[in-house]
Amino acid sequence: MNKEEVKQQVLSAFEFRRAIKSYDADKKIEQADLDYILEAGRLSPSSVGLEPWRFIVLENDKIKEALYDISWGAKKQLETSSHFILIAARRNARYDSPIFEDLIKGRGMTPEQTETVLKLYRDFQVDHLEIADSEKGLFDWTSKQTYIALGNMMTAAAMIGIDSCPIEGFHYGQVNDILHEAGVIRDDEGISVMLSLGYRDHDPKRPQSRKAEEEVITYFR
Repeated sequence: MNKEEVKQQVLSAFEFRRAIKSYDADKKIEQADLDYILEAGRLSPSSVGLEPWRFIVLENDKIKEALYDISWGAKKQLETSSHFILIAARRNARYDSPIFEDLIKGRGMTPEQTETVLKLYRDFQVDHLEIADSEKGLFDWTSKQTYIALGNMMTAAAMIGIDSCPIEGFHYGQVNDILHEAGVIRDDEGISVMLSLGYRDHDPKRPQSRKAEEEVITYFR
């Protein structure tokens, strides 16, 4: 496959993808295809290579039922999707927290290199992003990273004809409480976004609509 064919394949996947609200409940994604979609998420890039995420394939019906009434944007997807994924982001990911210690250890740095890199990360969070002393700011930062993985998983799915829908329509506090209490997510995690996967049960009623190229792309020379 040449470059032009690859480009057309990717653009065709974007044109195919829609935010599917209701799926064919009788059609299930094969495990190999689900593994491929999750691998696209795992291989995604993140700020400073932190990978502050976890992808939880929710198969427990009791948890789904508990989430139903407080997830107004996911009701039909919880009922009909082939697979429902919870994307969790790390909390309190300060430059001096365990997640950064693990990151440094994994890179096999010398003590001198570690000191230099941790100072860089400190300056990044304290002076540049100004989030180091804000629990919400730190969580918003890690949650932003999960959206890179989210987008890659949706694109990977669309390229093999699998539908998806990203979901933010839920009560974050109550969902977190349920997931923490049930042991679905850890104390150092919070729910970032949800993702449903499956096969659409009807064709879209309207054509895909996007802003014109000149409205969203600018060259500043």
